[in-house]
Amino acid sequence: MTEYLELQRIDAYPTHRVGGYGVRAAKPYPFGAYVVPGGVSFAVYSDQATTMSLVLFKRGEPEPMAELEFPPEFRTGSVFAMTVFGLDHEDIEFGFRADGPFDPAAGHRFDRRQILSDPYARLVSGRDVWGVEPDWNNVYPYRSRVCLQDFDWGDDRPLGIRAEDLVIYEAHVRGVTRHPSSEVAAPGTFAGLREKIPYLRELGINCIELLPVFEFDETDNPRTDPATGERLYDYWGYNTVSFFAPKAGYAATGRYGMQGDEFRTLVKDLHAAGIEVILDVVFNHTAEGNEHGPTISFKGLDNATYYMLTPEGYYFNFSGTGNTVNCNHPVVRQFVLDCLRHWVADYHVDGFRFDLAAILGRALDGTPLPNPPLLESLAHDPVLRHTKLIAEAWDAGGLYEVGSFPAYGRWAEWNGKYRDTVRRFIKGDSGVVGDLATRIAGSPDMYAGRGTSASVNFLTAHDGFTLADLVSYNDKHNEANGEGNRDGANDNNSWNHGAEGPTDDPEINALRMRQMKNAMAILLTSQGVPMILAGDEFGRTQQGNNNTYCQDNDLSWVNWELAETNSELLRFTQAMIAFRAAHPELRTHRHTTGMPVPDTGLPDISWHGVTAWEPDWSSESRLLAVMRSGAGDQDVLYIAMNAHWEAHDLQLPHLPGGRTWHLFADTGAAAPNDLHPLGEESALDNPGSYLIGPRSVVVLVGRTPSTEGA
Repeated sequence: MTEYLELQRIDAYPTHRVGGYGVRAAKPYPFGAYVVPGGVSFAVYSDQATTMSLVLFKRGEPEPMAELEFPPEFRTGSVFAMTVFGLDHEDIEFGFRADGPFDPAAGHRFDRRQILSDPYARLVSGRDVWGVEPDWNNVYPYRSRVCLQDFDWGDDRPLGIRAEDLVIYEAHVRGVTRHPSSEVAAPGTFAGLREKIPYLRELGINCIELLPVFEFDETDNPRTDPATGERLYDYWGYNTVSFFAPKAGYAATGRYGMQGDEFRTLVKDLHAAGIEVILDVVFNHTAEGNEHGPTISFKGLDNATYYMLTPEGYYFNFSGTGNTVNCNHPVVRQFVLDCLRHWVADYHVDGFRFDLAAILGRALDGTPLPNPPLLESLAHDPVLRHTKLIAEAWDAGGLYEVGSFPAYGRWAEWNGKYRDTVRRFIKGDSGVVGDLATRIAGSPDMYAGRGTSASVNFLTAHDGFTLADLVSYNDKHNEANGEGNRDGANDNNSWNHGAEGPTDDPEINALRMRQMKNAMAILLTSQGVPMILAGDEFGRTQQGNNNTYCQDNDLSWVNWELAETNSELLRFTQAMIAFRAAHPELRTHRHTTGMPVPDTGLPDISWHGVTAWEPDWSSESRLLAVMRSGAGDQDVLYIAMNAHWEAHDLQLPHLPGGRTWHLFADTGAAAPNDLHPLGEESALDNPGSYLIGPRSVVVLVGRTPSTEGA
């Protein structure tokens, strides 16, 4: 019956014959390649192309099997659309040849010799297995493929976790399991990461933020390690080749073209474990570079549309990588929307973190826009309505919008000011306490109208020192990157505590461990959304390299043996995550005001110093305590942070209603006495005071006897 119905469809028959194939005009939208009755429909945009050809390859073959020029009547506006009949969609690869003017000064770089990838390709072959040396003479290195959307999602759906309840874990798909110590069946892949889901649940995180998973070319790096001569890679993957296609080299099944389903299975299993998935996306630039870079897709299809160009036709470089995507051009804006909808609808991802997102607010000539159309469209798009949107609110052109990013009531931001302030406080800088109070209260100076969840709080990320290196190095050590140690940030606000790098000094190592605990304690008791870098929970090191974008080796891979070596830090981090989950006072959406709350009569937030109710805001102060009180029978929390090199005897605030202070954590105490079980905190012997050690954080819980053990 189905075959009979297909035979009755008028559009199941060709109207023309081109290149030996029956064809007919296709619908000009949606763009990309789709299986239709009897064949495959292809639609591609180019405003200035004079002619367009479809280039067909048998899968894996070096030369095309056919080239089909789009008949003029198959062009609607600036879209070339054609259905080709009799194709086996699983056994073909395709691209386009676009002919038109080559006039760089006018922005046009058409070159009919180039075979171009489809910007909307759902699968791309050519880099199917990570690190395999490609054939540099291949006439078409990044080959578009047709993809069926036939995955069985069962009852999977977005988890919808409140933003303020998230604990984000930033991770690199390959880096998490590539080290032999990961002991997974398929190291460095989506499948390998699936095997670590039980660990992620045990750690307590409920959101994983993955570095770029869109198709990129890891071999696109000409440098070598000057010490070893070994090749370096584009390891992080921020030079996107294809925006709709998952990275084949991240899939154990990539050589079979099954990377899409392998990634979907990962997302489905993460959701089943209560973990959301956020993707790090890069719409500020592409892998095509500047005028000296390769022509892969956009440059050959419509350079003047897709890139920001100077009046002379050169590429603006607000990304620091050679080109800048023209995001607020209407066609490009639609491309970005279509791409994100694709990942939400077809891969069920929960959110996106936008690399160098300030670029997304620039006009066609690069000037910042007061009301950027793309950002507004993303905020109000119906498909993305409940998708989490996070901005890295700066770019390489000097535009810094932390706290002022156009949010439209939707956007959160990586809070770089939180990172810098807390780092400076932990290492003992003067003049920081006042700003520390603002940052740990959710940065109300920047996000008062947007809520605490607008602030993604972090101390470390992929771009910079790990937590262990933050307390082990004064300076970056990036020599292995082959750039003479010129790359990477110099303003790290780090401190080695007496020795540069690894040391056998037990006092230095003990202090470093305490400082890492201090960092975790402050991060996980701050208002806002905490983000932890993968491996920081057990002291992963990059040996002082703060820019491992090119290092596919032990510098970047998570060494799981450290989970045993530094089990003390792992145990502490797990406990602090659980503590945060157990105390809604730390996860309020609205900023605290200092006004009294019902039941306790205490202010929802108050500040203290050595003397209760008397914080020391002077420039030489290095101690601050914060007390938080919620409504009803919620605990009262008191977190004291001492970055001073001396101990202090703290006078504790008096608690009403029969509540007494109990000790949950003291980073100054030796393990296992640095922690008490959640709900079984030890009552203080002297409820009115507590001696906080040098460079320590203390977490106290104020509760009544009836709530003990709750």
